[in-house]
Amino acid sequence: MTPLDAVFLFAAGVWAGAINTLVGSGSLVTFPVLLAIGYSPLTANVSNNLGVVPGSISGAYGYRRELRGQRARLLRFAPAAALGGLAGAILLLALPASAFDAIVPVFVALGVVLVIFQPRINRRLARRRGGAARRAHGGPPALGATALTGVYGGYFGAAQGVLLLALLGVAIDDDLQRVNALKVVLAGLVNLVAAVVFVLAAHIVWGAVALIAVGSAIGGQLGARAGRRLPTPALRAVIVVVGLAALAKLLL
Repeated sequence: MTPLDAVFLFAAGVWAGAINTLVGSGSLVTFPVLLAIGYSPLTANVSNNLGVVPGSISGAYGYRRELRGQRARLLRFAPAAALGGLAGAILLLALPASAFDAIVPVFVALGVVLVIFQPRINRRLARRRGGAARRAHGGPPALGATALTGVYGGYFGAAQGVLLLALLGVAIDDDLQRVNALKVVLAGLVNLVAAVVFVLAAHIVWGAVALIAVGSAIGGQLGARAGRRLPTPALRAVIVVVGLAALAKLLL
């Protein structure tokens, strides 16, 4: 790795940390940079996964105000996210990349569509329920969606946040900013569990991890500050734009 490579990787880490906190899909920045430097796809993927964990921790701290009162939700969803991340990491080490990469664009597209139509879906669900109970925890479907998204996040992770935020936004009746804060913690937990597996069983490029880690920690704070200042419609628009960019990058 040349000094210029290190600068690009650090800058990519800052951007990834900010985007992961604000929306998700920051790995679509750092992963290609690692490939461009010359690392194999598997090494780049596992090193990137470990490097973005500090960004999630930083972003969660930045969103601490929105996380207040969500302890019960976190305790409810955390096991599903952790088990999904563990399963995804094991799949990455056991299966060829082609076995899963074919459906990655489908997941990202689904997330974008859900974000676009989330208000309409929520209104329709509220009418069907007669406007009675608020879905504080989303129920079993939300747990299942969290686990499946965790599998995807542990396997590859790019745009995990877009998909998770879209699914939780539909399942949980709450402000999008608070749901986004929940997403930051759960996606970070998925990355952390997968990173533990990779440290034990895969080749890690620690120099690259360190650069991404420092950059993503800085970016996490920047993303949280920018995200909480956006009104809900603007945040939704940013999610859609980033999701479409991620989809285009995956397809091309």
